[in-house]
Amino acid sequence: MAAHAGEGPAPTLRDVAEVAGVSFKTVSNVLNDHPQVREATRARVLAAVEQLGYRPNLSARNLRRGHSGVIGLAVPELGQAFFAQLADDVIHTAAERGLVVLVEQTGGDRERELEVLRSPRLSLTDGLLLAPLGLTAQDAEDAAPASPLVVLGEPLFAGAVDHVTMRHEDAARAATGHLLGLGRRRVLLLGAHAGETTSVAGLRHAGYVAALAAAGIPVDDALVVPIETWDRPNGARAMAEVLDAGTRMDAVFAMNDDLALGALRSLQERGLRVPHDVALVGFDDVADGRFAYPSLTTVEPGRHEVARLAVEYLQERIADRRTGRQLAPRVVAPDFRLVVRESTTL
Repeated sequence: MAAHAGEGPAPTLRDVAEVAGVSFKTVSNVLNDHPQVREATRARVLAAVEQLGYRPNLSARNLRRGHSGVIGLAVPELGQAFFAQLADDVIHTAAERGLVVLVEQTGGDRERELEVLRSPRLSLTDGLLLAPLGLTAQDAEDAAPASPLVVLGEPLFAGAVDHVTMRHEDAARAATGHLLGLGRRRVLLLGAHAGETTSVAGLRHAGYVAALAAAGIPVDDALVVPIETWDRPNGARAMAEVLDAGTRMDAVFAMNDDLALGALRSLQERGLRVPHDVALVGFDDVADGRFAYPSLTTVEPGRHEVARLAVEYLQERIADRRTGRQLAPRVVAPDFRLVVRESTTL
């Protein structure tokens, strides 16, 4: 009869060997899938494992092999739809490769991001995927990670660190150009970060400006709306304030879908029709955008590919650490796609 928790000590490899009538080494070979084991012997050992309810200590086994099979993922906020879906993509990709993901939230706070890089908990994982918002270039220089690291974001770290990013500027230019191509001329930018140029906000802002310039339209500062935190409540509040101030617009490019969905609520509350009165485009292609009414036109920035490449690159960095191989640092940005839905389609 199989042993159960609370019925005595957990069975060991030696217990399995005794029940199967084989050596300790043979049991070890079977559990490690060694090819030089007869099928009859393998079946006998596995039957003993089932009978005793033996469960191998995977942590100890992995540590002996020099790896844990666990990777870390640090994101700003799982409450933001994009990061929740990115985490989901990373977890599924990692599982396909036999990896477990330990997820931490940093709130986009610089100190928390530094803590993640310096934390002793990092030693429990084989490497880290980090989506930083608060770290500076100086921080990255001072906090060089001891473990393999792949950054989900713009180039920040030097040395043997890969960066998997997005084509923020090109995609923002395409989104704004789509609105201009519909004949809209007063396109409001929702979510600017003053003074930023190389951040996600700065790059998307630059794409917006480039699209206006290509159409011969000067930037109107009244149509550039700063929002520090890109979530739905802030999108709704900022849009309401703009409308209450009497600012004229015929289109909105929101820096992400959460802002766009919040803005959509305020537009509709004030009786403005989307897209008839105001066309609306977001960025990130979160699931909720497909089910909004009207459904949201948005940029699909290659999130699935970001997750796939990030996990793949981290695995390669982990292997490099064991073999001593030195891969050159990589910066890659997958292709994006403009997904046209009802919020821009008359």
